Amino acid sequence: MEALVLVDIQIDFCPGGALPVPEGDKIVPIVNEIIHCFNLKVATKDWHPRDHKSFAINHPNKKVGEIVYIDGVEQVLWPVHCVQGTPGAEFHPELKSDKIDKIIYKGTDPNIDSYSGFFDNLRKRATGLDDFLKEKGVKTIYVAGLATDYCVKYTVLDGLELGYNVYVISDGIKGIDLNPGDIEKAVAEMKEKGAIFVSSEDIKNSAKCREPS
Repeated sequence: MEALVLVDIQIDFCPGGALPVPEGDKIVPIVNEIIHCFNLKVATKDWHPRDHKSFAINHPNKKVGEIVYIDGVEQVLWPVHCVQGTPGAEFHPELKSDKIDKIIYKGTDPNIDSYSGFFDNLRKRATGLDDFLKEKGVKTIYVAGLATDYCVKYTVLDGLELGYNVYVISDGIKGIDLNPGDIEKAVAEMKEKGAIFVSSEDIKNSAKCREPS
């Protein structure tokens, strides 16, 4: 069983949002073209409380982009984004979100961020994604979403560690590159750990992809 895992394709991560990934919206039509190729579609959402410790505004005298340590874990400080119930936390309006079978909410604990779709950054709490995929008999996941060098990377690495066969849709991801070279390093790390990169064309041309009904 295979599943498509869409990572944080939310308004705040697209141009015009609170924490825009450059050209983040460009992946939406690509995802829409292949979403029907999968029988099971899961999407993650950053779903932060307003007092989340990853927000620079919640740290006196700190600025966006600075690094702090929370319980010994490095935390990049971000602008306020994907706050629970706000428009910015919703999926990009052009994403075929009606095709999504399950939404996994992450980053809900104000004290710890959750880059990965599977765990928080301390790996103390699971999001429920692994349980859901195992319940459905999923062995292989295809990952697309935002951002390459953060939430996509950590979702892919955790997926591999949990024993899934992990494919990354190369033209279905976009990164931030907060530090120049971060995207390239993230891609190299995912490949080194065993992720296989494929294009949306590879998927569209595969036996599993039928014309949408």
